[in-house]
Amino acid sequence: QVQLVESGGGLVQAGGSLRLSCAASGRTFSSYAMGWFRQAPGKEREFVAGINWSGGNTYYGDSVKGRFTISRDNAKNTLYLQMNSLKPEDTALYYCAGRPYIATIFRGEYEYWGQGTQVTVSS
Repeated sequence: QVQLVESGGGLVQAGGSLRLSCAASGRTFSSYAMGWFRQAPGKEREFVAGINWSGGNTYYGDSVKGRFTISRDNAKNTLYLQMNSLKPEDTALYYCAGRPYIATIFRGEYEYWGQGTQVTVSS
């Protein structure tokens, strides 16, 4: 069982940066792949970034490539998402999610979810 709690969201101007964190409970965090997803009002939840259990492989959605960076610290049971050059279209509720070992882009394949943290980018 893994419990996930996101933090770090807020209001930022376009072009600014935020770093999201996801704190995980449980001793099995290091064996889980982790992902970030986001959901804007009236839209489906979409894949943002993923990282495998070891941190050796990372994956990004097309809309955030080159601007966002996913990372993890297994010693601290924490997942991060560094978001730079933010745009108004990045406004959404951001969720972290976990599944065993290998990250995927499919939200249905993640077992554990946090409650989300709101990111709002003003123009």
